[in-house]
Amino acid sequence: MKLKGLLSFPLTPFSATDTVDLDVYERHLRAQIDAGPSGLFVACGTGEFTALSPAEYRQVVSCAVRVAGGRVPVVAGAGGGPRLAREFAVAAEHAGADGIMLLPPYLVESTPAGLVEHVRYVAAATGLSITIYQRANAVLDTDAAVALLDIDTVTGIKDGRGDVDAMLRLVTAVRTSGHPRSGDIGFLNGLPTAELSAHAYRAIGVDSYSSASLCFVPDIASAFYRAFATGDEALSRLLLAEFYLPFARLRGQVPGYAVSLVKAGARLAGLPMGPVRPPLVEPTPEHLRRLRDIIDAGREALASHPAKDAS
Repeated sequence: MKLKGLLSFPLTPFSATDTVDLDVYERHLRAQIDAGPSGLFVACGTGEFTALSPAEYRQVVSCAVRVAGGRVPVVAGAGGGPRLAREFAVAAEHAGADGIMLLPPYLVESTPAGLVEHVRYVAAATGLSITIYQRANAVLDTDAAVALLDIDTVTGIKDGRGDVDAMLRLVTAVRTSGHPRSGDIGFLNGLPTAELSAHAYRAIGVDSYSSASLCFVPDIASAFYRAFATGDEALSRLLLAEFYLPFARLRGQVPGYAVSLVKAGARLAGLPMGPVRPPLVEPTPEHLRRLRDIIDAGREALASHPAKDAS
């Protein structure tokens, strides 16, 4: 399973009694699918994977599979230590997911070769397609990226580091390796507010990205992706200036806002998402007011731009 294009990373809503609110989750998933992504990545970073119990994880993945109904592939987060990551991967497979996104190993520092062995260990437990999330303590080098080609179920590498030069080296090493699977690996831009770096990543052959903004302003996120895909530079620059850059500045003010600010935005849009779980913190009242203003400015900018003739 090699995904391309705009990717959705849904939030996980919690009720007033601190349980997963599956009714709200269904509404959220349906809205995400209607926005036209090429895949749903559930129970990942934006979906607060680390805050979910194993039972909640199974609920979230099963619900996403049922709601998607085969219309889009469902990829589930899996992580922790190697044994725990295996258990999450097996649970995702039993729930009907199409793949897993393997999150960095919990706390342990190692080498790129050690990371490949971690992937191999998890892959041995499941037949699901695996996307590797490169960030924090999970960093590949060119040798490791090429070695991943020998693991038949590895189909993607998602970058959350933002080192475009290093990512270019990985893409080039894989594509020119001569390996029979050199064209099978998809590369994804997984930076927070990935729209800011979408053009830079496309220049090195990475034209797929995850969009957190799709969770709370799907109209803006979809319009930006269409502009990006069709070469409407005027609209993409306008949305970057009026929405994405101000949002990124606000997001950068508090650690964890890459999730909690997105969840607050979904609440502003009318979905009773509930709070984030600790250690994430809720946006301050002032930051919520600023978020509302940024959303309004983004929509005003979108409305001011003449629609591009699709013909």
